Amino acid sequence: MEKYNISISGVPAILWGKSSQRLFIYIHGQGGNKEEAAAFSEIVCKRDLQVLSIDLPEHGQRKAEINTFDPWHIVPELKMVISYAKEHWEKISLYASSIGAWFSMLSFYNEPLEKCLFLSPVVDMKQLISKMMNWANVSEAQLQQERTILTDFGQTLSWNYWEYSLEHPITKWKFPTQILYGENDNLIDRDSIENFSDKFKCHLTVMKSGEHWFHTPKQLEVLDDWVKRNVPSKKAPANER
Repeated sequence: MEKYNISISGVPAILWGKSSQRLFIYIHGQGGNKEEAAAFSEIVCKRDLQVLSIDLPEHGQRKAEINTFDPWHIVPELKMVISYAKEHWEKISLYASSIGAWFSMLSFYNEPLEKCLFLSPVVDMKQLISKMMNWANVSEAQLQQERTILTDFGQTLSWNYWEYSLEHPITKWKFPTQILYGENDNLIDRDSIENFSDKFKCHLTVMKSGEHWFHTPKQLEVLDDWVKRNVPSKKAPANER
Protein backbone atom coordinates (compact mmCIF):
# COMPACT_ATOMS: atom_id res chain seq x y z
CA MET A 1 0.00 0.00 0.00
CA GLU A 2 1.30 3.42 -0.93
CA LYS A 3 1.96 5.68 2.03
CA TYR A 4 3.24 9.26 2.16
CA ASN A 5 4.20 11.36 5.17
CA ILE A 6 3.03 14.92 4.65
CA SER A 7 2.46 18.08 6.67
CA ILE A 8 -0.72 20.14 6.61
CA SER A 9 0.29 23.60 7.80
CA GLY A 10 2.56 21.98 10.38
CA VAL A 11 0.21 19.13 11.35
CA PRO A 12 1.95 15.75 10.76
CA ALA A 13 -0.17 13.52 8.53
CA ILE A 14 -0.05 10.33 6.48
CA LEU A 15 -1.75 9.89 3.12
CA TRP A 16 -2.54 6.24 2.46
CA GLY A 17 -3.35 4.57 -0.84
CA LYS A 18 -3.22 5.21 -4.57
CA SER A 19 -4.58 8.38 -6.10
CA SER A 20 -8.37 8.65 -5.88
CA GLN A 21 -11.04 11.33 -5.78
CA ARG A 22 -12.57 9.71 -2.70
CA LEU A 23 -11.07 10.19 0.77
CA PHE A 24 -11.60 9.14 4.37
CA ILE A 25 -10.28 11.54 7.01
CA TYR A 26 -9.15 9.42 9.99
CA ILE A 27 -9.28 11.05 13.46
CA HIS A 28 -7.85 9.01 16.33
CA GLY A 29 -8.86 9.13 19.98
CA GLN A 30 -6.90 9.86 23.15
CA GLY A 31 -3.65 7.90 23.18
CA GLY A 32 -3.75 7.25 19.42
CA ASN A 33 -1.72 8.49 16.48
CA LYS A 34 -1.81 8.77 12.70
CA GLU A 35 -0.08 5.40 12.26
CA GLU A 36 -2.99 3.53 13.82
CA ALA A 37 -4.94 4.14 10.60
CA ALA A 38 -2.92 1.33 8.95
CA ALA A 39 -5.48 -1.45 9.53
CA PHE A 40 -8.38 0.74 8.43
CA SER A 41 -6.44 1.84 5.36
CA GLU A 42 -5.64 -1.76 4.38
CA ILE A 43 -9.37 -2.28 3.94
CA VAL A 44 -10.42 1.10 2.58
CA CYS A 45 -7.64 1.64 0.06
CA LYS A 46 -8.56 -1.62 -1.69
CA ARG A 47 -11.93 -0.03 -2.35
CA ASP A 48 -10.66 2.84 -4.47
CA LEU A 49 -10.35 5.36 -1.65
CA GLN A 50 -7.49 7.12 0.11
CA VAL A 51 -7.11 7.79 3.82
CA LEU A 52 -5.70 10.91 5.45
CA SER A 53 -4.70 10.45 9.10
CA ILE A 54 -3.20 13.10 11.37
CA ASP A 55 -1.57 13.43 14.76
CA LEU A 56 -3.74 15.40 17.15
CA PRO A 57 -1.96 17.70 19.64
CA GLU A 58 0.08 15.88 22.33
CA HIS A 59 0.01 12.67 20.26
CA GLY A 60 2.34 10.91 17.84
CA GLN A 61 5.03 13.28 16.59
CA ARG A 62 3.43 15.99 18.73
CA LYS A 63 3.88 14.37 22.15
CA ALA A 64 6.09 17.21 23.32
CA GLU A 65 3.23 19.70 23.08
CA ILE A 66 1.50 20.59 26.34
CA ASN A 67 -1.95 21.91 27.21
CA THR A 68 -3.20 21.65 23.62
CA PHE A 69 -5.37 18.50 23.63
CA ASP A 70 -8.60 20.47 23.92
CA PRO A 71 -11.32 21.67 21.55
CA TRP A 72 -10.21 25.29 21.39
CA HIS A 73 -6.90 24.13 19.88
CA ILE A 74 -8.16 21.11 17.95
CA VAL A 75 -11.30 22.47 16.27
CA PRO A 76 -9.42 25.17 14.30
CA GLU A 77 -6.87 22.52 13.23
CA LEU A 78 -9.54 20.14 12.01
CA LYS A 79 -11.23 22.92 10.07
CA MET A 80 -7.88 23.56 8.40
CA VAL A 81 -7.46 19.85 7.62
CA ILE A 82 -10.84 19.56 5.95
CA SER A 83 -10.20 22.74 3.96
CA TYR A 84 -7.05 21.04 2.65
CA ALA A 85 -9.05 17.90 1.88
CA LYS A 86 -11.70 19.83 -0.06
CA GLU A 87 -8.96 21.33 -2.24
CA HIS A 88 -7.66 17.86 -3.25
CA TRP A 89 -10.60 15.41 -3.19
CA GLU A 90 -14.10 15.43 -4.63
CA LYS A 91 -15.78 13.21 -2.03
CA ILE A 92 -14.85 13.17 1.66
CA SER A 93 -15.94 10.75 4.38
CA LEU A 94 -14.97 10.56 8.05
CA TYR A 95 -13.76 7.83 10.38
CA ALA A 96 -13.31 8.88 14.01
CA SER A 97 -12.98 7.11 17.34
CA SER A 98 -13.80 8.07 20.92
CA ILE A 99 -13.05 11.72 21.68
CA GLY A 100 -11.87 12.13 18.10
CA ALA A 101 -15.52 11.78 17.05
CA TRP A 102 -16.52 14.60 19.41
CA PHE A 103 -13.80 16.89 18.08
CA SER A 104 -14.89 15.99 14.54
CA MET A 105 -18.55 16.77 15.17
CA LEU A 106 -17.62 20.15 16.63
CA SER A 107 -15.51 20.87 13.54
CA PHE A 108 -17.30 19.31 10.57
CA TYR A 109 -21.05 19.72 11.15
CA ASN A 110 -21.37 22.16 8.23
CA GLU A 111 -19.01 20.34 5.86
CA PRO A 112 -20.01 18.21 2.82
CA LEU A 113 -19.29 14.77 4.28
CA GLU A 114 -20.42 11.75 2.28
CA LYS A 115 -20.44 9.20 5.12
CA CYS A 116 -19.24 8.85 8.73
CA LEU A 117 -18.03 5.85 10.71
CA PHE A 118 -17.76 6.32 14.48
CA LEU A 119 -16.09 3.84 16.83
CA SER A 120 -16.97 4.21 20.54
CA PRO A 121 -17.76 7.89 19.99
CA VAL A 122 -18.02 10.52 22.70
CA VAL A 123 -21.41 12.01 21.84
CA ASP A 124 -22.18 13.78 25.13
CA MET A 125 -19.11 15.35 26.72
CA LYS A 126 -21.12 16.80 29.59
CA GLN A 127 -22.23 13.32 30.60
CA LEU A 128 -18.69 11.94 30.33
CA ILE A 129 -17.15 14.69 32.45
CA SER A 130 -19.95 14.30 35.02
CA LYS A 131 -19.15 10.60 35.24
CA MET A 132 -15.45 11.33 35.79
CA MET A 133 -16.30 13.91 38.45
CA ASN A 134 -18.34 11.27 40.24
CA TRP A 135 -15.50 8.76 39.99
CA ALA A 136 -13.12 11.33 41.51
CA ASN A 137 -15.68 12.55 44.07
CA VAL A 138 -15.29 16.11 42.77
CA SER A 139 -18.19 18.58 42.89
CA GLU A 140 -18.86 21.28 40.34
CA ALA A 141 -18.14 23.95 42.98
CA GLN A 142 -14.82 22.30 43.85
CA LEU A 143 -13.82 22.15 40.19
CA GLN A 144 -14.74 25.79 39.70
CA GLN A 145 -12.60 26.77 42.66
CA GLU A 146 -9.54 24.66 41.82
CA ARG A 147 -9.85 25.04 38.01
CA THR A 148 -7.93 21.79 37.28
CA ILE A 149 -7.84 18.55 39.29
CA LEU A 150 -5.66 15.54 38.48
CA THR A 151 -7.55 12.33 39.22
CA ASP A 152 -6.10 9.04 40.45
CA PHE A 153 -7.27 7.37 37.21
CA GLY A 154 -5.02 9.58 35.10
CA GLN A 155 -7.46 12.15 33.70
CA THR A 156 -7.29 15.85 34.47
CA LEU A 157 -10.61 17.54 35.21
CA SER A 158 -10.75 21.11 33.91
CA TRP A 159 -13.24 23.86 34.68
CA ASN A 160 -12.63 25.42 31.24
CA TYR A 161 -13.33 22.07 29.58
CA TRP A 162 -16.50 21.63 31.66
CA GLU A 163 -17.74 25.08 30.65
CA TYR A 164 -16.95 24.37 27.00
CA SER A 165 -18.95 21.14 27.10
CA LEU A 166 -21.96 22.98 28.52
CA GLU A 167 -21.73 25.70 25.88
CA HIS A 168 -21.13 23.38 22.91
CA PRO A 169 -23.55 20.42 22.93
CA ILE A 170 -23.82 18.51 19.67
CA THR A 171 -27.07 19.80 18.17
CA LYS A 172 -26.45 19.31 14.44
CA TRP A 173 -25.25 16.19 12.60
CA LYS A 174 -26.82 15.60 9.20
CA PHE A 175 -24.65 12.88 7.63
CA PRO A 176 -25.27 9.15 7.12
CA THR A 177 -23.49 7.75 10.16
CA GLN A 178 -22.66 4.24 11.31
CA ILE A 179 -21.72 3.70 14.97
CA LEU A 180 -19.93 0.69 16.47
CA TYR A 181 -20.24 0.50 20.25
CA GLY A 182 -19.10 -2.04 22.81
CA GLU A 183 -21.72 -3.45 25.16
CA ASN A 184 -19.31 -3.10 28.11
CA ASP A 185 -18.05 0.40 27.33
CA ASN A 186 -17.25 1.89 30.76
CA LEU A 187 -16.87 5.47 29.50
CA ILE A 188 -19.81 6.07 27.19
CA ASP A 189 -23.25 5.27 28.57
CA ARG A 190 -25.43 3.24 26.26
CA ASP A 191 -28.39 5.58 26.71
CA SER A 192 -26.33 8.51 25.39
CA ILE A 193 -25.34 6.49 22.30
CA GLU A 194 -28.93 5.36 21.71
CA ASN A 195 -30.31 8.89 22.20
CA PHE A 196 -27.75 10.31 19.78
CA SER A 197 -28.47 7.59 17.23
CA ASP A 198 -32.21 8.19 17.45
CA LYS A 199 -31.89 11.95 17.25
CA PHE A 200 -29.58 12.01 14.23
CA LYS A 201 -30.85 8.83 12.54
CA CYS A 202 -27.57 6.92 12.85
CA HIS A 203 -27.30 3.16 12.48
CA LEU A 204 -26.02 1.64 15.73
CA THR A 205 -24.20 -1.68 15.96
CA VAL A 206 -23.55 -3.02 19.48
CA MET A 207 -20.85 -5.65 19.96
CA LYS A 208 -21.74 -8.10 22.69
CA SER A 209 -19.01 -8.03 25.37
CA GLY A 210 -17.21 -5.24 23.48
CA GLU A 211 -15.30 -2.52 25.35
CA HIS A 212 -14.57 1.15 24.73
CA TRP A 213 -11.16 0.25 23.33
CA PHE A 214 -11.41 -2.37 20.59
CA HIS A 215 -8.11 -4.25 20.98
CA THR A 216 -8.63 -8.01 21.42
CA PRO A 217 -8.44 -10.29 18.35
CA LYS A 218 -12.22 -10.80 18.44
CA GLN A 219 -12.93 -7.08 18.83
CA LEU A 220 -10.59 -6.23 15.96
CA GLU A 221 -12.25 -8.88 13.80
CA VAL A 222 -15.66 -7.34 14.50
CA LEU A 223 -14.26 -3.88 13.76
CA ASP A 224 -12.78 -4.99 10.42
CA ASP A 225 -16.01 -6.71 9.38
CA TRP A 226 -18.00 -3.60 10.32
CA VAL A 227 -15.71 -1.39 8.21
CA LYS A 228 -15.98 -3.75 5.23
CA ARG A 229 -19.78 -3.70 5.42
CA ASN A 230 -19.97 0.06 5.60
CA VAL A 231 -17.39 1.28 3.10
CA PRO A 232 -18.94 1.08 -0.34
CA SER A 233 -16.91 0.42 -3.45
CA LYS A 234 -17.70 -1.00 -6.85
CA LYS A 235 -14.26 -2.57 -6.77
CA ALA A 236 -14.74 -4.42 -3.47
CA PRO A 237 -14.23 -8.20 -3.80
CA ALA A 238 -17.47 -10.10 -3.51
CA ASN A 239 -16.32 -11.91 -0.35
CA GLU A 240 -15.77 -8.56 1.40
CA ARG A 241 -19.22 -7.15 0.72
